[in-house]
Amino acid sequence: MAAITPSKSPIARRWSPLIGGSFLMGSDDRRFPDDGEGPVRRVTINPFAIACYAVSNLQFAEFVRQTGYTTDAERYGWSFVFEALLSDEERRMPVNRAAETPWWIAVPHAYWAQPEGPHSTILDRRDHPVVHVSWNDAKAYCQWSATRLPTEAEWEMAARGGLEQAPFAWGDELTPGGEHRCNIWQGNFPDLNTTEDGYLGTAPVHAYKPNGYGLHNVAGNVWEWCEDTFSPRYHQMTATENPRHDAPAPNRSLRGGSFLCHDSYCNRYRVAARSSNTPDSSASNIGFRVVRSDAS
Repeated sequence: MAAITPSKSPIARRWSPLIGGSFLMGSDDRRFPDDGEGPVRRVTINPFAIACYAVSNLQFAEFVRQTGYTTDAERYGWSFVFEALLSDEERRMPVNRAAETPWWIAVPHAYWAQPEGPHSTILDRRDHPVVHVSWNDAKAYCQWSATRLPTEAEWEMAARGGLEQAPFAWGDELTPGGEHRCNIWQGNFPDLNTTEDGYLGTAPVHAYKPNGYGLHNVAGNVWEWCEDTFSPRYHQMTATENPRHDAPAPNRSLRGGSFLCHDSYCNRYRVAARSSNTPDSSASNIGFRVVRSDAS
């Protein structure tokens, strides 16, 4: 990857400064044993600041404009798109589908600026999270913007919003008082999305009420890359002070779930839930948010 000059005037964004401290990380949820969500343990984090929103299409476009950066999806010539985001005609065409998850279609020339392929655009989604970005792409953006990706521990501390061991970023109930608080799948996955939460695909980065630390969409919308390499034994292998898993591993960690998560299939919009993918992977539900080590 070519050297990228850090931006002298990083894109304006809202920050949530966190003073650090300790919190109970992880959960005892056992529905995804290979994810390694537990055991629950107390960890301590240094102060840092985290963006209140995921990186938007507009912000990523400015990065590309200034640097000429080419994403992994562009270099490979395709990226995975969820089939419900495509037209009936596009779905009927000969397509390459993921073997175990056939609702994922490898769409030629799908990338961040044309999320569903050549006939799509982000002009009406400039305030939506950028998608089709790999971990490599996210790191390049961080280098340019003088930021970095959060560690898993930083991400979870921020996502909890000051609540202790609540399953969701806002509390114990998924829809308190019948109110939708995140963009996830409504209906029967993967056949019917009733869009009761307002969105079929991504939602604006500022959608829904923020959590206790002012963060929007840490549940659902798009998966968010973290710095760590992924291990199902994360909680057994990392320190209790500023934990970070950096042992060599094929995958990088993802947090937060996406607009495709549903209780029947991918109940990973809980704050302790974990997932991963290879660092060059991209899809229409993968994005990122950034942090600064300086909490001021």
